[in-house]
Amino acid sequence: MTGNAIFLYGTLRHLPLLDRVAGASVPVQAAELADHVIAHAVSGAGHQQEFPLFAPRAGAVARGLLIRPNAAARDRLHAYERIFGYDPVSITVSTANGPEPALIYVPRPGLWTAGDEWSLERWVAGPGHLSVDVATEVMELLKVARPEAIFARFGMLQNRAASRRRALAHPTPATLRRTVGDGDIVLKELRRPYTWYFGVEEADMQFRRFDGSHSDTVTRAGFIMCDAVVVLPYDPVRDVVMLVEQFRFGPYARGDANAWSLEPIAGRIDPNETPEQTAHRETWEEAKLKMSALLPVHRYFPSPGAVTEYVISYVGIADLPDSAQGVSGLEIEAEDIRAHVISYQRLRDLMDSGEIENAPLLITAQWLALNRDRLRADAGCA
Repeated sequence: MTGNAIFLYGTLRHLPLLDRVAGASVPVQAAELADHVIAHAVSGAGHQQEFPLFAPRAGAVARGLLIRPNAAARDRLHAYERIFGYDPVSITVSTANGPEPALIYVPRPGLWTAGDEWSLERWVAGPGHLSVDVATEVMELLKVARPEAIFARFGMLQNRAASRRRALAHPTPATLRRTVGDGDIVLKELRRPYTWYFGVEEADMQFRRFDGSHSDTVTRAGFIMCDAVVVLPYDPVRDVVMLVEQFRFGPYARGDANAWSLEPIAGRIDPNETPEQTAHRETWEEAKLKMSALLPVHRYFPSPGAVTEYVISYVGIADLPDSAQGVSGLEIEAEDIRAHVISYQRLRDLMDSGEIENAPLLITAQWLALNRDRLRADAGCA
């Protein structure tokens, strides 16, 4: 391969992302590649990706940036691109100073094909708004994880970045508990011993004790997840609810005799969604159900001692059918979900008997118990 210049035509043209991946600010120069177009990468299964590739197209011009990184930055850029199956190859691009040899990142043969034309502006306004946060995670993970493992977890990294932004944008009150100040938590070392679909983080840290002193250095580990919503559909006119049932690995791994769980509709909040949008999407995907209203219940950590998952619960007002037929769920996620439409009293019986063991369902159902009479009155069923 010739020369130290690299021609960037995709997401790395977003300068904050480029600087984060390279590890320092990198000077850029306009450049272009004739008879090529910048298009979405498409997987063999036909799924369009958010990142692009360049493809031949007579008369088109692929415009980008030419950079000349130092060796350290170049190694970081190469490592980042390998996550998506891209490798550097030699090419000649046009600049204001004439043709120049450069490297360009292209996908390995058979990995991606070209789809619709790709726009940097649309990407920055959409999925790219989290790119710098995600790249921070990615560059740390490259120290301990294989590129293919990071790609398999890339969606979760985006979800986690969105969860962190949501946490900063919506802080919860501190009227009884401690108000956190500078130096209350001192991070000594952070490790990532497991990174795949979910992740595990392990930290050596100190925290401020209630007497004002710092604790000894302690080691804590957490299971890294992201924000999620749960929805309990309720028909106040017929006084019935909808539950879903599916196999869950958690009870199986615990050794429970029955690993099928009764639950509310639930799902992770995608990076570009609001919790309400996720609630409507998941309700359609899991139960083919449309809701007329979403009623906020609570926001909470199901297990804050070791799990980062944060749940936003809703009761969804809907015109429920007499019964739920068949199964649903997304095949690409191997979901096999059965819905049940049952009376409110049957819901209470299942809670009392212990057949319902799902904490978000128990919390949401208790809220329904407190507000059921009001909801039925509002629906003209007093």
